[in-house]
Amino acid sequence: MDDHGRNPSSDQPILYVLDTNVLIHDPNALLNFEEHHVAIPMIVLEELDKLKSGHHSVAAECRQAIRLIDKTLGEASPEDVEVGVPIQRGKSGPKGLLSILMSKRSEPNSLLPENLNDNKIINQLIDLHARDKDMRVVLVTKDINMRLKARACGIAAEDYSTDQLVDDVSMLSRGYHTMTGSFWDRVSKVETRQDHGRTWHQVQLIDNLPAVHVNEFIIDEQGFVGWIKEIQIDRLLILDLHQEPLLHQEAWGLKPRDIYQSLALYALLDPDIHLVNLTGAAGSGKTILALAAAIEQTMVTKRYRRIIATRSVQGLDQEIGFLPGTEAEKMEPWLGAITDNLEALHMDDENTHGSVDYILSKVPLQFKSLNYIRGRSFQQSLILIDECQNLTPHQMKTIITRAGAGSKVVCLGNLAQIDTPYLSATSSGLTYLTERFKDFPNGVHIALQGVPRSILAEYAESHL
Repeated sequence: MDDHGRNPSSDQPILYVLDTNVLIHDPNALLNFEEHHVAIPMIVLEELDKLKSGHHSVAAECRQAIRLIDKTLGEASPEDVEVGVPIQRGKSGPKGLLSILMSKRSEPNSLLPENLNDNKIINQLIDLHARDKDMRVVLVTKDINMRLKARACGIAAEDYSTDQLVDDVSMLSRGYHTMTGSFWDRVSKVETRQDHGRTWHQVQLIDNLPAVHVNEFIIDEQGFVGWIKEIQIDRLLILDLHQEPLLHQEAWGLKPRDIYQSLALYALLDPDIHLVNLTGAAGSGKTILALAAAIEQTMVTKRYRRIIATRSVQGLDQEIGFLPGTEAEKMEPWLGAITDNLEALHMDDENTHGSVDYILSKVPLQFKSLNYIRGRSFQQSLILIDECQNLTPHQMKTIITRAGAGSKVVCLGNLAQIDTPYLSATSSGLTYLTERFKDFPNGVHIALQGVPRSILAEYAESHL
């Protein structure tokens, strides 16, 4: 055997073995391994088959993954399927191979007990490696425990992070830049013009600002609030928002408590902004701001015909099909946050409960499960998606592409409260959306500051 065989070079194709959770996270994952060999264990196919039917949120991902595997394998013979079938990628032709890793009944090199599917897959890879020491095998799984077990058994293991755009969520844009002193101290030249009652500044900077994007805001200590609408090498086109009117906005009786809530409400009420992405800790006002703006624009200005409210909650989709009652009744326990916020909006009314019932009867507000949304297209609707941090990038794309003509999507979430297994702050669909849409001219992202629910909540947030 030559030197290349004994010391595999770094450009030698690698055998990447995909776990079920990778294909649920991204049904198109097998297309993302370039020239390398992708293998899917038979056990993974069986798990996909069990999960493909039903009303839970992963069923559609499973079906899509199965369709892509079937299309790739085509009419290949069983022998070809085991060895590897070329993966077609559009016009670029085949690149890399896809094979099915067949289950073996007796595994002489098994290290782990075969009571779990994870262990069976790892044992298969141990056996593969024992038969061909030169083969570079890498297990790809979102399950950190499975990665640890594989590495303990001498098998390389990686997370699937093709759609992970940032390594640290602290690096994510906050949607605004706060500056010490005056912003104008950083400006060498300015041209100001008035247009339909709005003030525009074309500014030339002395020092470039750190990584600014379209539709981000500038806030300085002197009370200036600017909205970046155009970016050139050393120039910015800024819309002057004037702090006083911003802070005195109102939607359905709700007034913002600070400048960050003011910016969020401004974006929520702007007809030219089609996507608003609000992040922040519990109590920062995400849901109540979105709901007040939604009711204002359906009941008062009539900009939207209806509000579609949905919430990504771990366990909801699996359980909802078995609960008695209508879809609205089934959704109620998980959409309590919406009604809680409605009550907060009407706290000063004589009969708060009566007001909430009245609003729910008059406002075209529909509570829908994520499965309902993914198969529909919504025209002239305000789509409110709460708990977005629990969505995968693929699920996020599936839902946002449902927005039809004249619709607006509002995504709410807290990256510190992810309940979904195999998702982290960096791999969450909310992080993916924030990063992907940072230069979208019709989208705004605001990271809200903690405006606590109470003294107790503030203390708990910082001490527990």
